[in-house]
Parts: sequence; structure tokens; C-alpha cells
Amino acid sequence: MEILLLKGLFLVLASCFLGLFYYQHTLVSASGKRSGYKKPNFIIILADDIGWGDLGSNWNLKKDTPHLDKIATEGMRFLDFHSAASTCSPSRASLLTGRLGLRNGVTHNFAVTSVAGLPLNETTLGDVLKEAGYLTAVIGKWHLGHNGPYHPNFRGFDYYLGIPYSHDMGCTDTPGYNLPPCPACPGHTAAMRKHQKDCYPEIALPLFENLTIVQQPVDLTSLAAKYTEKAIQFIQYASRSGHPFFLYIALAHMHVPLTLAQPTWDLPGQDPYGANLREMDALVGRIKHKVDSTAKENTLLWFTGGSSAKQTTWEGGHRVPTLAYWAGKIPANATSPAMLSTLDIFPTLVSLANASLPPNRQFDGMDVSEVLFGQSNKGHQTLFHPNSGAAGKYGEIQALRVDQYKAFYLTGGAKACDGSIGKEQRHQPPLIFNLQHDIQEAAPLDTETAEYRAVLPVVNKALLDILWNIATDNVSTADYSHDPAVTPCCNPQHLVCRCQLAYSNSSQRC
Repeated sequence: MEILLLKGLFLVLASCFLGLFYYQHTLVSASGKRSGYKKPNFIIILADDIGWGDLGSNWNLKKDTPHLDKIATEGMRFLDFHSAASTCSPSRASLLTGRLGLRNGVTHNFAVTSVAGLPLNETTLGDVLKEAGYLTAVIGKWHLGHNGPYHPNFRGFDYYLGIPYSHDMGCTDTPGYNLPPCPACPGHTAAMRKHQKDCYPEIALPLFENLTIVQQPVDLTSLAAKYTEKAIQFIQYASRSGHPFFLYIALAHMHVPLTLAQPTWDLPGQDPYGANLREMDALVGRIKHKVDSTAKENTLLWFTGGSSAKQTTWEGGHRVPTLAYWAGKIPANATSPAMLSTLDIFPTLVSLANASLPPNRQFDGMDVSEVLFGQSNKGHQTLFHPNSGAAGKYGEIQALRVDQYKAFYLTGGAKACDGSIGKEQRHQPPLIFNLQHDIQEAAPLDTETAEYRAVLPVVNKALLDILWNIATDNVSTADYSHDPAVTPCCNPQHLVCRCQLAYSNSSQRC
């Protein structure tokens, strides 16, 4: 029975490794690498749009995340961890390249009709680890290009199951909870004329398994279960293979629309957001249980967020809940105050894999393995928060951290829930907040104080230094052009590209 359940995944992965000899996990000393070193497994779980206070371990009034809270007690919790950007495509590009959007070219989101994605001259974490002998898989939202060579199967990942972009970028039959509510996919042309087109494009949201659309529209009520099932199967297969593995899980939670296998928000007093938190937490709990029962001593599990509040460079937009777990390696019940970022995941995993960073480019992340192992609390002295859509040009750096100080050269522009847009304001000299005393960023330092005068030249120099460093780096430019012909569609004859066959364990195709 177990063999039958795993058949589809085995066939996909076996084709990727047919003809390969058993990979030796040791390298000769002359190469400069550690000899006799057993490469660890990596699981990165990226939750979408999750707030720093959503975890009970961060805010003890919350009771929705018992499994994540247990990871916090058995591993390390980070107080000052940040997403590299406050919107979908840029945050993912930075995680997978270790580089800011001004370097990797991804400064804003790709669309359903985008012809390209993460520039092809950018090397992904999947590329590096696959070259180092890892089995690699991505499960969940990709959002870095779905057309041709931009698809994840051509960006370093042996296996892919997921949606190509956010699940509010196509209609479904199970639209879930949203404000304002969105309708289900229309079933015929007459329905399309009445369709609320501002909710999403007119094409149904697809689910890919590798290069094939296996369901369109996606059944959002069963998506979390599919992700969990395939993640567990991959861990089991990879653990038996003798190869180390890298599993990148990019969850739909907590992005709207909020959808559950068994919706509860029609009942009085129910909380759709809390219910989705609990579903996400249970998913993470199942994956950790599989790790503990399969590869506990040699697997790093790193949970973090893609962004919290969309587009903004205020702390609420990029400070994200983050936990790391590795039994016997990461100290239990530890809390790190180090200022870190999703940019650090790339260089840290490359180092732990005994591999080398791609040459001829600069990286904004750093190897933080000593922080993970409790040997240091030294993080970044400076951290840069690119414009993500609220104000200013996409990707430009007009907000930054220097130690406990946060500076803004530009604020405003964010869209409120009522649709109004905040006024864009430039600040020269910049607003500067001391986050050690004002984490809410409520009152900037008085420009006349000695504290402000001491910090200002340091902040100005940090900004000039990063801009010069980027200007002299090997940077990429993303192609953001559009063509309706590249829209994922498994059945062009149907109004919304509806497939008649559903996803199944036997890997049915549309």
C-alpha cells in the first residue's frame, strides 16, 4: 500500500536521478571543504502574510499555534528577523538568491500573463544544493515565473507541486473567506458577464505537478492536505535514497482568501483567521513529526514568514515570526536577539551543505550558522528594506536599519482597507526611530537631539555604501513584459480553462 501511494512521486524523482552514481558526501581536503562531513537535510517553510504576533510563542495571548510553539521550546526563536521584501515575488527571489531585488532584478510581483520571472542568470538555492548532491523539491506557491525556463523544474528543483502565483490571482470553485467576498468561477458565458472582475483574472487558478497542470481550478479546501501529503512522501523517499534533501515549502497560509477543509466561519463567534492559523500549525506539526521519526538528528527545519503587512516598510511589513529546529545542534528553548533576514537562509544553507556561493556577485545575506548553534548573537549591523509598492519606485532602498535605529527617507503611499491611499512623503533629513525604546515607530527622534545628530551620519553613510555596492555589482534585470498566451491553461476550450479530471495520488493529468 505504501509503495502504491508513493508511486507517482518515486517515478518523478527516479527520472531525475537515473544513471547517477551514489553521491559521496565527503570532499577531499585539497578542495578547501570539510572532509568526512555528512551533509544535513534542509526544510524551509515560508508562511505567507503571517504577522509576528500570530505565534503563541511571540504573543502569549494567542493559542492557535501549539505545534509551532513546541518548535520554539525545542529550538530557537528569533526576535528581530525580517523578510527581505514586503510582497510576494521579491521576498521569494531574495530568499532563493540571498540578494536584494536591486541585485536579482525582482522588484515587484509577476503576473498571470508574465512571460518571464527570476532572471535566468541568477543562481537559486535549489541550483546550488542540487549541484552539491541534494534531492530538491518545492511545494507551494512559486511566483517567480511559470513560463518555459522560469518554471521551478528548471530552477534547481527536481520535484514541484504547487500554484504558480498567489491563490487570489485566479478564480476557484471554493473562493473562501475574503473582504470583500469574491465569487466562485463562472460555469458559463452568461455568468462571466456578471463576474466581479476586480477580484481576480478570468482564468481559473491552476495546480501544477512538475510541468503538468493536474487541477484547474484548484480545490483550495484540500490544498493544505495535498501539500502535507507530498511533503511527507518526499521526506520519506529522500531519507531512504541515501541523498541529503532540500525541501522548500511555500504555504498559501495566511494569504487571503482564507480557506479550510471544513469551513467554520458560518457559525456564530468563529474566527476565520484563527482557524487558518490552526490549520497551518497542524500542517507544520505533521511535517516536524515526520522529521522526528525519519531524520531527526540530521535535519534543519526553518520556519519563517514572507511578509506580514503588504507593501509597507514599517516594521509590521517585514518583521516576521521565525523559528529554527535541529535536534542536538540548535539549543532548545533559545531566543536570539540577532538582527537577521530571509536573505541569510541562502548563504547559511550553502555553508552547512559544504558547498560554495556562486561567483562574481555580491550577497546581502550572511552565514548565520553560529547564531543557529547558539555560539553567537551577532547578526547584521545594517539591514535594508526595499520599497515594495507602498511608496516610491519598486525595489529602491529608502528605509534601513543601523543597529537599533530605523531610518525612513520616504513614507506613505500604502492602501488602506477602505481603498484610500496614504500621502507619500519624502524626509530630508530622514525620520529616525530608536526601536529599542519605540518598536511601534510612533515617535521619531527629535532632529535637534544629540542622539539624532550622532546617528544621522552613520545612517547616511550606510545608505550611500549599499547603493555604491549595488551599482558596482553584477546585477540582473527582470523582464516584466506580458503575453496572454503564456497564461497557464489545461483546457483552452473551457471558459475559465476548467479541467474535467481532478488531482489524485495516481498523478492524473488534465
